Amino acid sequence: MFKSPFSFEGRIRRTEYGLSVILYIIGYILVFFLTSLFAASLSLDATGVSLLFWVFLIPVIYFNLAQGAKRCHDLGNSGWYQIIPFYGLWMLFAEGQSGVNEYGQNPKEINRYEEISEIGKAS
Repeated sequence: MFKSPFSFEGRIRRTEYGLSVILYIIGYILVFFLTSLFAASLSLDATGVSLLFWVFLIPVIYFNLAQGAKRCHDLGNSGWYQIIPFYGLWMLFAEGQSGVNEYGQNPKEINRYEEISEIGKAS
């Protein structure tokens, strides 16, 4: 889980996407509090506060977009589908495509081959 979280390539499962959404929310709250803390201690004006806020928030948004694109890939869609309103809910609950699609192998089935090949071998 969370192998190359800032990459837009590959596929991820619902669990990893759900955890990514939780991390995004925590990151957003953290950015808000850090910006408030720095703004109060450095006595910045409104422009400085908003600039500081975006500097902290850009990596958090990038992480969320990358994870969303990989979840869209698991559903067999382009990463652009995540900008459709309420599609994020679909990504949380929909089952991914089984087997290999144009974006890679199903993340559910990656480690199955090794487990299955061990069945029946003498210990």
